[in-house]
Amino acid sequence: MRNPINLLSPVWTHLTHVQPVRGEGVYLYDADGVRYMDFTSGIGVTNTGHAHPRVVQAIQEQAGALIFGQMNIVITPAALRLAQKLDEVTPPSIEQFFFSNSGAEAVEASVKLARMATKRRNLIVMQGSFHGRTHQAMAMTTSKSIYRYDYQPLPGGVFVTPFPYSYYYGWSEEETTHFCLRQLDQLLHSQSAPDETAAIVIEPVLGEGGYVPAPNAFLRELRSLCDRHGILLIIDEVQSGFGRTGKFFAYEHAGVEPDILVMAKGLGSGMPISAIGARAELMARWKPGTHGGTYGGGNAVAAAAAAATIDVIQEEGLVENAAQQGARLLKGLREIQAEHPVIGDVRGRGLMVGVEFTAPDGRPAAETATRVQAECLRRNLLLLTCGAYGNVIRWIPPLVVAADQIDDALAIFNEAMASVGK
Repeated sequence: MRNPINLLSPVWTHLTHVQPVRGEGVYLYDADGVRYMDFTSGIGVTNTGHAHPRVVQAIQEQAGALIFGQMNIVITPAALRLAQKLDEVTPPSIEQFFFSNSGAEAVEASVKLARMATKRRNLIVMQGSFHGRTHQAMAMTTSKSIYRYDYQPLPGGVFVTPFPYSYYYGWSEEETTHFCLRQLDQLLHSQSAPDETAAIVIEPVLGEGGYVPAPNAFLRELRSLCDRHGILLIIDEVQSGFGRTGKFFAYEHAGVEPDILVMAKGLGSGMPISAIGARAELMARWKPGTHGGTYGGGNAVAAAAAAATIDVIQEEGLVENAAQQGARLLKGLREIQAEHPVIGDVRGRGLMVGVEFTAPDGRPAAETATRVQAECLRRNLLLLTCGAYGNVIRWIPPLVVAADQIDDALAIFNEAMASVGK
């Protein structure tokens, strides 16, 4: 009999071959009862932890009543409840919602809305961005070449401007912000004029690009520039949303609001669901029938899980916990950094934290990051890498994580660093 793993397509990469049969909070358990501390959250998905009882209950109750009702035919109460919940946690300027299944689908929906609403074609994205793996989303993704490898040519009309990644440039945040704004201004004068630019798309914290928070001043200037030129600001909160950064959405740190908000991952606690939100006036320009999908909004189980997820995040104080435990994590990592010069930078907001490894000559130390990751895995701590060079270890624990669990993970990381050496 063939090994079942060999029945899976090799296009998937695998951090481990662990086969968990149960999850609880920050932990996964295999059939032998071996426990793993999951500080990946399934790449930022299980913000409420694995198998949160209230989310599980919502799924069970909804599955026993109604699983599916296609949005073009009926409107499920679960979808309406979710829309009401999203209305409560988004700013008043976000008035209507469209549901999809994945982050990439939501990004594609945001682009289609922006182009139809503005009657402009071009998009500006940030260097280091990740927006998905479908063709339009791939064309907007610049975080690593593998995501576009051998698929080009991709859809046109996408222009790339520098993201204010201060550590990479070796400048202060103020200098980097100034440089990146000047580069964006040059792009608007040389490649895509404002009146042909539909939207600027940005992750307020680069995800796959290295867990780099955008400076607040940069986001505010971006908002102002878009307002001046009638360009829509699309904020992609697929990985940074739903409490991850110590605010419900990461754009709140800068005091700005998006024209179109893209949501997924942490929205569903593991169920496949995504959404975009925008002003009613923008949504009204979206010609009926020009976008849709079989499952978007129709999966009542996913919608019920998402509504329960929002309730848990709000009622159990997970946004506040993310801020508190994130500060504890950053402090602990910076103490470890002081003993290990190969850690060039520790950065992040809330529980979205990156540790960047840099060789003495200034080059990315990807091999060291991989070895440290492997040593953590050997001690049953699951961590992921990211960044163009793979030299950033990212910390994404569930937002239910407790102080003692943060300390346990830091102790393992410290042991891993010691075993690898300075």
